[in-house]
Amino acid sequence: MRRSRMKTKNLYRDFFLHFDILVMMILLVGFVSSVTIMGLTLFTLLCFSIGLVFFIFSEYLTHRFLFHLKAPRNPFFLKALKRLHYDHHKHPNDLKLLFLPIWYSIPQFIILSFVFYLFTRTIAGTLAFGIGLIVMLLIYEWRHYVAHRPIKPKTKFGLWVKKTHMLHHFKNENYWYGVSNPFVDVLFGTLKNQNEVENSETVKNLERRVQ
Repeated sequence: MRRSRMKTKNLYRDFFLHFDILVMMILLVGFVSSVTIMGLTLFTLLCFSIGLVFFIFSEYLTHRFLFHLKAPRNPFFLKALKRLHYDHHKHPNDLKLLFLPIWYSIPQFIILSFVFYLFTRTIAGTLAFGIGLIVMLLIYEWRHYVAHRPIKPKTKFGLWVKKTHMLHHFKNENYWYGVSNPFVDVLFGTLKNQNEVENSETVKNLERRVQ
C-alpha cells in the first residue's frame, strides 16, 4: 500500500515538477494576478473562454496538419518535427518526449496573443485570452500525460480520452487527433469505430509516411 502511494506521488511529481510545465504554471499565475488587479469583467471572461476554445481547435489542427506532415527534407525542420512529434510516436512512453517544449509553446503563445491584441486593443482582454490558452494547454498536457502513464482516469470521459489517444498511437495515426477533447474529431470526421479502421504500418514511424 505504501509502495503504491509512493508510486502515485512520483507520477504527480513527474508532471508538476517538469520544467516546461512549471514555466507555463508560473506564467499562468502572473497573468491571473494581473487580470485580477485590473478587474474581472464579462469581457475578460469572454476573452478567457475564446482562449479555451481557440486552443482546442488549434491543438487538433496543429496535431493533424503540422505534427503529421510528411517528413521534410530540410534537416532543421526534420529535427524540430522529430522532437515535437515523430519521436514521440516511436517512443510513446518516453517522459522526455511527452511534453511540448517551451521553445515551441511560448513563441506560439506570444504570436497568438499579439494577433488577439491587434483585434481587441485591450491588455486585460489579451491577458485573459492568454490565460485561456495556458489553462487549456495544461489540461492538454495533463490528459496527454495520463494517457501515457499508468494512471487510470476516474471518469468515463477520462477513460474515453485515454482510449482514443492509445488508438491514435497503436492502431492508426490518421485518426483520433484530439488529445484534450476528442469531440473535435467528431466535427472533422476523424473519430472512427476502431473495428472499422485498419492497422497502420507507419503508426510508430511517421517519417515513413508518404502523404
